Amino acid sequence: MKQTKATKKENQWISWNKNVVHSYDNLITVYKEKDLVDAVANHDAIRVFGNRYSSSDICAGTQTLIDITSYNKIVRIDKKAQEVTVQAGAVLENVINAIQACGWCIPCLPDIDKVTVGGALATGTHGTNGYILSKYISKFRMVLADGTIKEYTEEDLETDAIRVSLGLLGVFSEITFKCEANYLLHLKEAPVKDDEWVNNLDEYLSTYDFVRILWLPHTDHGYVILGTKVAKDFKVDEIPTPEYIKHRRKTSKMLYKRTRKRPKFTVRANRLLYKLFFSHKKEHLGTLYDATVTKSRGATMELAEWTVAYSKFKELFVELKAVLDDKTNNAFVHIPMDVRFLKQDNVWLSNAYDSDVVTMGCVCRNSPAADEYLAFEKVEEVFLKYGGRPHWAKRFKSKQEELSKLYPKWDEFTSLRKKMDPTNKFLNPYLTKIFNK
Repeated sequence: MKQTKATKKENQWISWNKNVVHSYDNLITVYKEKDLVDAVANHDAIRVFGNRYSSSDICAGTQTLIDITSYNKIVRIDKKAQEVTVQAGAVLENVINAIQACGWCIPCLPDIDKVTVGGALATGTHGTNGYILSKYISKFRMVLADGTIKEYTEEDLETDAIRVSLGLLGVFSEITFKCEANYLLHLKEAPVKDDEWVNNLDEYLSTYDFVRILWLPHTDHGYVILGTKVAKDFKVDEIPTPEYIKHRRKTSKMLYKRTRKRPKFTVRANRLLYKLFFSHKKEHLGTLYDATVTKSRGATMELAEWTVAYSKFKELFVELKAVLDDKTNNAFVHIPMDVRFLKQDNVWLSNAYDSDVVTMGCVCRNSPAADEYLAFEKVEEVFLKYGGRPHWAKRFKSKQEELSKLYPKWDEFTSLRKKMDPTNKFLNPYLTKIFNK
């Protein structure tokens, strides 16, 4: 364990897009489980952080911070049980590569692979057409508030509370994923008009193994990605990605800089970006990881994401589209808005608790202007109206009063939090406004 006493020049914790900044006194870098135990046991107020990709204010704000990124090993691979055990600071990219080398997969992967496993699990990170990532863990070790270690399995009553708990019930240490045999996807991608893709969702979800829509507000289109599992010897005449697609981020950044002072220019920017980068068709083969997961992400974004019951999505979409197209409110939104689908689970603070859901991302491509970006506010208003829930690691303004109504297990979770962390060791100021009431 390495502990650093911060100087005045060094005592700032800064998030990946520089929108969250906190001072601190002590920074502890952990390399093994004993380091993590000592750090938790010997400090009164702590937060743990990984690669700082969260857009919500959950990773810092306390005087002592624990850097988990050096606690990152693949601990063991159990080929008979088809399981892999990793340390909480392991980057998802490395874990997936180790799993793929065994011929396995985690059946539902997040959009980005640069996050640490512990942070991804604690915040309910997910992909599409499966469960949230934490539903694929079969057992895990956790450092509790008093510094003791407890191993949990699927049989423990607290497990479904801990799977998504924002580090409020303890700190993930070693995590075991239950894997499945890897598979090949045949993917077809094409632009589809909004009325068509929205009304075809039932058919998409019953027909295809992978469904994802990149909605393009102000263009009346979504870019639809559909995938079918195929045999390893399946052949297809691939339609590759056009070469110029690699310039999408640079072009988006250039166009959206103009929208800070002229929000209505977003409409023209989106239509131009649609024609340049989302009007093509593509057909290809790939594993779930190779074909669908973003391998890099520029730090020029601010992110929000909301989830709503699948049964309410079509009605919500009609209202949301009208709100975002209303030229009187300046809630013009950058593209794309990522639409994905999750299976119902029983995890207390999961976005998919008790219902199949649709998730929709909202991105501001000019992160310094995020506080002025009215789309975040309007998207949150519409989703709350339909009982929507926010992604814990992304941007939202709702606090305890609104959030407690959205989760049937809210009171049970807050009671368990007070029992497992009676001194509020794992709270920071942001989380105190949500959970300490």
